[in-house]
Amino acid sequence: MLQIKGVSKAYGKKVVLDDITMSVAPGDIALMIGGSGTGKSTLLRVLCNLESVDAGVITLDGVAVDTFHDHTVGMVFQQFHLFDHLSALRNITLALEKVLHTPKNDADTIAHALLEKYGLADKASCIPSQLSGGQKQRLAIARAVALKPRVICMDEPTSALDPSLTATIATTIEELAAEGYIVVVASHDTALVEKLHCTVHLMEDGKIVESALSQEIASAPQIQAFVSH
Repeated sequence: MLQIKGVSKAYGKKVVLDDITMSVAPGDIALMIGGSGTGKSTLLRVLCNLESVDAGVITLDGVAVDTFHDHTVGMVFQQFHLFDHLSALRNITLALEKVLHTPKNDADTIAHALLEKYGLADKASCIPSQLSGGQKQRLAIARAVALKPRVICMDEPTSALDPSLTATIATTIEELAAEGYIVVVASHDTALVEKLHCTVHLMEDGKIVESALSQEIASAPQIQAFVSH
């Protein structure tokens, strides 16, 4: 169980996370929605230990986030952050070799299997500039999954893609949850609310102002208003 308790974060006088408390179980999806600057992405960065917190604690099965192994939480960034000069295959194997110290032959085997799984088997030798937005997204997910994290964070997973791909990304997110990952998604794309079976958390000014299951947002007036806006 991922537990976030009383987490706050400020940059100078600007409070970006204000007493955030929530929990996410394995196999569940937490969808953080809200406008730009509401703290969604900062929360993901805190989960990945890319940012420190000023107050509160984040634990995974009781272990504090700052003592997680580097690969306990995987991140799929909004702009993917792939290595532009490396092939799709090498984007995956590099992390395996450097982080998990996986032997090269084993890393290659794992990477090829993941490329196959995410429909990129014929793109192994391609560099990111030769891939479409959707293909880059799937490669970024494959790279994150390769390290066998417990938690997968996805920042604005549909923002760099054609809107027609939203359903495809939603299916991929659902599949990750079905495989037992804890999935935390930050997005302003309200279409994801109706496409995911998840808990929706509406953020405003660094706070979670309302939470509801995606199938029950009709009884959550603030979420309903944001989605219908």
